[in-house]
Amino acid sequence: MHLGNGIICPVTGIPMLAAAGIAAYYAYKKAKTDFTKNKIFTTVAATTLVFALQMINFAIPQTGSSGHIVGGILLAILLGPAAAFLAMCAILLVQAVFFADGGLLALGCNIFNMGALACFAAYPLLYKPLAKINRPFLGALLASAAALQFGSIAVVLESALSGTIAPASILNFAGLMQAIHLPIGIIEGVVTGLIAVSAKFIDMKKLSIVFSSVAVILAGIISQYASQKPDGLEWSLLNIHSPLIAQTQGHLFALSETIQAKTAVLAAMPSTPTNIIGLAAVGITMYFVCIMLKPVKE
Repeated sequence: MHLGNGIICPVTGIPMLAAAGIAAYYAYKKAKTDFTKNKIFTTVAATTLVFALQMINFAIPQTGSSGHIVGGILLAILLGPAAAFLAMCAILLVQAVFFADGGLLALGCNIFNMGALACFAAYPLLYKPLAKINRPFLGALLASAAALQFGSIAVVLESALSGTIAPASILNFAGLMQAIHLPIGIIEGVVTGLIAVSAKFIDMKKLSIVFSSVAVILAGIISQYASQKPDGLEWSLLNIHSPLIAQTQGHLFALSETIQAKTAVLAAMPSTPTNIIGLAAVGITMYFVCIMLKPVKE
């Protein structure tokens, strides 16, 4: 669901980047109120796990498409919505800057679509009420599916506002995005639900060690076997009735492309070392975010 620079124009991308910044400041202030030192390891470990999970594209049968876990709901369950949103910001920032996975002009859109809608909409509306009546698995399943549906609709709206999708194809694009992201969301919901239920019975320190170990295995080994089929967004764009109207004009587009070409030093490297370096970059970024929260001893 990572939008690129060519899909989002500056008129849409810049305000969304500002909105993402405001949301990040809100999340920072919110997370700061109850963040403690003993949460740092768990926060870093969970963030690296989600980063690694996003590398594992799985094929969607009978579609010619693939999907991957986004992880916003999983992080919200483990860390709380505010810290989870900051973790999603760290993940998406590293992906855009060092991997060119998602455009710099589209970074605000991607943070909103995959981070804010999961942490501040799907999580409180669906997961929390069901978790309160002891239905965490069902809550995780429904919230994960809803988060991807919310995000896919946001992608359609942002693409339409940018002029990338012809007006006659907007409904067609919306239908494709909703249809392909539903099974992806259900699969993510099952995985998220299983982890959420397991977390209730495992000490968080031990669970964090497991998260870190699994993240390394996913990034270093299992990612080599990820599906190469187009993801849900790419598949939807390939199947709409009219061609895309690429948003590649103007100084801001050229500037963002130039900057990203220089920063995306991991994009052309062999995948295994690249993934491990990226994992370390996400972990270090999130560690510094945790330090900025000025945690106190509990």
